[in-house]
Amino acid sequence: MTVSAQVLSDFFRRTPPVPVQKLESELLHGKQIELYVRREDLLHPDVSGNKWRKLKHNLLAAAEQHFETLLTFGGAFSNHIAAVAAAGKLFGFKTIGLIRGEEHLPLNHTLQQATENGMQLHYQDRETYRRKNEPDLQARLKQQFGHAYLIPEGGTNALALKGCTEIISEIKVDFDVLCCAAGTGGTAAGLLCGLNGSKALLAFSALKGDFLQQEIDAFTQICSGRTYRNWHLQTAYHFGGYAKTKPELFAFIQEFEQQFQIPLEPVYTAKMFFGLFELIRQNHFPAGTKIMALHTGGLQGNAGFKKEFNF
Repeated sequence: MTVSAQVLSDFFRRTPPVPVQKLESELLHGKQIELYVRREDLLHPDVSGNKWRKLKHNLLAAAEQHFETLLTFGGAFSNHIAAVAAAGKLFGFKTIGLIRGEEHLPLNHTLQQATENGMQLHYQDRETYRRKNEPDLQARLKQQFGHAYLIPEGGTNALALKGCTEIISEIKVDFDVLCCAAGTGGTAAGLLCGLNGSKALLAFSALKGDFLQQEIDAFTQICSGRTYRNWHLQTAYHFGGYAKTKPELFAFIQEFEQQFQIPLEPVYTAKMFFGLFELIRQNHFPAGTKIMALHTGGLQGNAGFKKEFNF
């Protein structure tokens, strides 16, 4: 049975404070940079980081509207798919995942874990999947799957932006620059709305191209009715595109964890930290800059990457 909205609200209210870890290294000392990591990955073992933030108010809305089923979209390695499935198991929702592309057996770690958490998987060819936001296709989905609460790909909607915006008010350490990884742009947009024109945001795109610039501006219009200029989209560290990797990225992940005891994953967070340390080496930030880097989780995908790439 689905948990009540009040129980959900109490659950989220009891969430412990997110730890902030200061990094120490010769590079940071030499460049006179203070670097802090906000460990959003520690929010929950299965629904962590920005997925926790994006799902929070969506789950509350689903419970308030008496939905028993969550319906969402994602690729075969989607952190969002994994998080929705885990949240469904945690709070008693049925979950349905519409997966881009054809079924491949055996299932990868992400989809196997999703099914173990009770998610029903349905596959869509890429042409149909591209039309996932069109009203006629969504109407057909409602006919096929019945009364289900629809969560978009990546979890990004107005309620997700609200959850990401709340991060800013929780940060108690002073900073000049806030850094985050960007996939759909929802997290970056929520952070910008929370900053409300103060400080600076540096978003590291995990995808090729600069189209996220327009996406993030559109999302900030949703959550605040305005666009902001106190941010920059860094597009130089995508390593070939979404979920693309190179040996040097895996080497960086291993070195970073050994040095700072913080695990990373290669789709988002490793690319952000790789790029951030490169910019620090290049004197991109003035001496005395205080940087807050957001660890957005996604570590569930590491099991699959480690099996395939042996890192």
